[in-house]
Amino acid sequence: MTDAPQALGAVTGDSLIDDSVARLFAEQVDTAMRQRTEAGLLDAGLWRRVTDSGLPLLLASEAAGGFAQSWSAAYPVLRGLGYWQVPLPLAETMLAALLASRAGFELDAEPLTLIEQGQGNQLALTGSAGAPSLSGVAHAVPWARHARAALVSLTDGRLALLDLQQNPGVTLQPRNNHAGLPSDTLRLDHARLRAVAPNPLALTRPVWTLGALARSAMMVGALEAALAHAVRYAGDRVQFGKPIGKNQAIQQNLALMAGDVAAARVAALVAAADAPDAGLSDTGAPDCSAAWFSTAVAKVRCGEAASRGTAIAHQVFGAIGFTHEHPLHFATRRLWAWREEFGSDADWAAELGRAAIQSRASGFWPALTRKQF
Repeated sequence: MTDAPQALGAVTGDSLIDDSVARLFAEQVDTAMRQRTEAGLLDAGLWRRVTDSGLPLLLASEAAGGFAQSWSAAYPVLRGLGYWQVPLPLAETMLAALLASRAGFELDAEPLTLIEQGQGNQLALTGSAGAPSLSGVAHAVPWARHARAALVSLTDGRLALLDLQQNPGVTLQPRNNHAGLPSDTLRLDHARLRAVAPNPLALTRPVWTLGALARSAMMVGALEAALAHAVRYAGDRVQFGKPIGKNQAIQQNLALMAGDVAAARVAALVAAADAPDAGLSDTGAPDCSAAWFSTAVAKVRCGEAASRGTAIAHQVFGAIGFTHEHPLHFATRRLWAWREEFGSDADWAAELGRAAIQSRASGFWPALTRKQF
């Protein structure tokens, strides 16, 4: 069913999970499904298969019914979402389930989404201490129209769970990102929060930071898919009696893209290794000391690779690569959307730069080797 290219020796964190994800997505996801999702329909059958496999709760704690796996174990899933351009809110649900389970919120099998207070979202806590609520506007909320609830990271260091269905204080305005996927605006008018709890991670802006990590891994998958498409086409397309891939200029550009993809992959894998998880024992606070730094580096590297890589892929294909009928755009449009979501590469580079300046010259190298400014 799938029109995805064969993988080019992808490196992932867990071969068993990788194989399972490959079988599931390669068999179930095709162009027609992606197009239906862009038309506004979420594939309930695919979500049911994903739920039956346990993937939404892969990062959630065992106490909440999850599997308490690490981000390294989850990396193949996130990378697979990008490689097969899977039109599901799985990454958002996995991250929301991790934070919700650690905060002690009850979980179900319904899709979840994410909101970070601040970061362009004009939200304010309202109501009483016993019945807290949110008012304001949240922009570009991924998959909000299909989500049962949103995990909200508050600027006061707490997490909250906001019901999105049948909540009279929530008004949704449908919007799409560059990939044609839901990226909705929510207008909240004293929208009551289902639950509020302290942030269980020693990580400020957990939704923003871990969302950037998830997008980085997804971008690696989409980059690998775009590269595989371009390499295959360069070998198949014959012009003036030889494959265009024999031309030195095209070989050079594909080599540059491959280098960018490899660097992005390594950065995302390092960020996954440094990210906090639910903890196999469900006790204690996860280590977050290097998570922010490694995530920032990964989002910068993946964003830069996306900008250069999409340009090269479309140049290799020429005019045909810009048509809606060719599957390349499912990967490249996602890359254009994801490089902006949860902070662009420029945003994260600026944060790294400010942190480096504050560390001063004497602290720069020690901070760099510790992966902690």
